[in-house]
Amino acid sequence: MPWKARKVWVEVLRDENKESIEEFTFELQRMRKPMPIIDLFAGPGGLGEGFSSLVDPGGTAVFEKRLSIEMDTDAVHTLTWRAFFKKIVASGDTAIESCYKILRTPSLPERERKIEELLNTHPLGVEAREEIRQIELGSDKWPAENVDKIISSRLNGARDWLLIGGPPCQAYSNAGRSRVGGISKSDHRVYLYEEYLRIIEKHRPSLFVMENVQGLLSAKVDGQRVFDWIKKDLVLSGDYRLYSFVGPVTKDSDFLIKSENYGIPQTRHRVIIFGLRKDYVHSNDFLKPSEQVELGQVIGDLPEIRSGLSKSFVGLDTKNCNKLGRPKAVYDALADSFDLWKETMEEAKKMLAKTDLAESVCKLQVTPKTLGSEFHGARNRKHKSNLGPWFSDVKLKGVLNHQSRFHLKQDLHRYLFAAVFSKKHKSFPRMADYQSYGNDLLPVHRSATTGKFTDRFRVQLKDKPATTVTSHISKDGHYFIHYDPEQMRSLTVREAARIQTFPDNYLFRGSRTRQFHQVGNAVPPFLAYQMAKVVKQVIDFNTQQKQQ
Repeated sequence: MPWKARKVWVEVLRDENKESIEEFTFELQRMRKPMPIIDLFAGPGGLGEGFSSLVDPGGTAVFEKRLSIEMDTDAVHTLTWRAFFKKIVASGDTAIESCYKILRTPSLPERERKIEELLNTHPLGVEAREEIRQIELGSDKWPAENVDKIISSRLNGARDWLLIGGPPCQAYSNAGRSRVGGISKSDHRVYLYEEYLRIIEKHRPSLFVMENVQGLLSAKVDGQRVFDWIKKDLVLSGDYRLYSFVGPVTKDSDFLIKSENYGIPQTRHRVIIFGLRKDYVHSNDFLKPSEQVELGQVIGDLPEIRSGLSKSFVGLDTKNCNKLGRPKAVYDALADSFDLWKETMEEAKKMLAKTDLAESVCKLQVTPKTLGSEFHGARNRKHKSNLGPWFSDVKLKGVLNHQSRFHLKQDLHRYLFAAVFSKKHKSFPRMADYQSYGNDLLPVHRSATTGKFTDRFRVQLKDKPATTVTSHISKDGHYFIHYDPEQMRSLTVREAARIQTFPDNYLFRGSRTRQFHQVGNAVPPFLAYQMAKVVKQVIDFNTQQKQQ
């Protein structure tokens, strides 16, 4: 026991003074080493970010990320830079100024060049690359013994450690299963949890946190429930006990976390299993519910930007059909400009001039001229939710990954209509609503009037949590229309990242499409941070039990 802790303990024994007891507890926490974390199927690092952000009252990290394993190249690049950035900040290295200069680079190619140059020349760049490994778990390219060697090396003999992560979830998602007609037994993603299981059996973590989509609860293969396999296998893999983060488990749905109930500004529902090795006891601590956070509270302070224009729909070419025998859509390419954007807004306003939305559209102003960029310089605005301190980094002096998409001209008409409609009716319009306000608003899709996909164009409501951000956001912005009609656009990567509760200095690398994909696949870091608090309470409880 260090001399300062011994000195305080003498005071505790002498007079049982409450302040002395608190000081002794503080000293013990300060000298405790962080518990190692291994992160599997890490994605862009949402779980790892949340757990590694927890510090004790003495300012010491409770958990230390030793290894993140991910197969996606762009996510690996994102993870590597984040690991490097956090190491620089923690060490107080003078390279921190270089890091911020890089973050303020508006050109994506130039920023990538500067990042790689710094990673290649700074000693902590080597450490960051050792921590982040691009590995496809369960593939022939990476035999199990090779993966085990890396894990053992990074754990460096630690017996008590935490495993986090979750196997790819597309095979279990309700949306994915509806598209392909159920789960295929040949889909290898169904069995990737077995690699997670194998690592538990081989390396025996003290605790583990396994995350997956809500659809896991109902997923079946050959009539057998996948969740039943997983529960049975996890328990038998080394005599682990399974718990929920939200309360005692009496049924499978008790493993479900509804993120909007815990300060996350979206209705994201995920299955998360908390496993404890047989020598650990649960402390009966759980996540504490909090007030719901509205979308407008977390993205309303970001700079206003306009959408871009890429093309305009001309009509259908009935003489030339696609492989399914349907007429091909014909488009004219457009040269984007602010004047063309203003003209597009005026066209949309005229379409609604004789409807019950006329008063609302006539008040619209043409204000944002910029499309944003990979770094959009801006003054800090007052944040309207309790998440402000979590997001904020005043050193940035702007916003990362905040650049709008380019859209079809007719889609911008729909975006403006959807935003104005939602303001008036407090709900998003369905396809029938688009048609009732004018056939020109109805998209040229076979399903537009069939009753299927009635929410194909969905505006996010300002005064409610957003809908679930998924990887589909990388394909188009139709499900994530901004509530502000004066911006007439879909959400940016940064706005999606705010909804997912990534800190503002968290840089997503790769093309904008790949950035969206990463954000959609992530676990909300602030939710992971709250789970980390629960895990810490369990660890502290077991430490106290062992000392008695």
